[in-house]
Amino acid sequence: MEDRLFYNEVLTDHNKHPYHKCELDHPDLMLEGVNPSCGDDIYLQLKMDGDIIADGAFVGDGCAISQASTDIMLEMIIGRTKQEAIRLADIFAKMIRDEATEEDIEELEEAGALKDVAKMPARVKCAALGWRTLKEMLEKA
Repeated sequence: MEDRLFYNEVLTDHNKHPYHKCELDHPDLMLEGVNPSCGDDIYLQLKMDGDIIADGAFVGDGCAISQASTDIMLEMIIGRTKQEAIRLADIFAKMIRDEATEEDIEELEEAGALKDVAKMPARVKCAALGWRTLKEMLEKA
């Protein structure tokens, strides 16, 4: 029950009061992420300082899970290297496929609150949208 309460608090907070839902001035990287099955649509923007993600933001529309997950992701990756961010995206993908270890989930910090999405197949793509877009963007950069 405690995990469910934490999930609801995290999701509600990041959906109602997203820290990173805004436009960045002159982002170095930008990529649109779309989930055609439900209509979620984001534009992920990053500012880079060499290999370090110096700042990040997103704009767009979607369900509470997609918006909150993207906001949580940005909170986690700002200040990290591209490779660290890609590794976290891989761990997140494992988590929502219900393949992650408890150690993996702990490494995801607040994003670990979304682990129960693995039990909701219709919502997996929603939770993964920002992370999938991030990984694609960084691997192309």
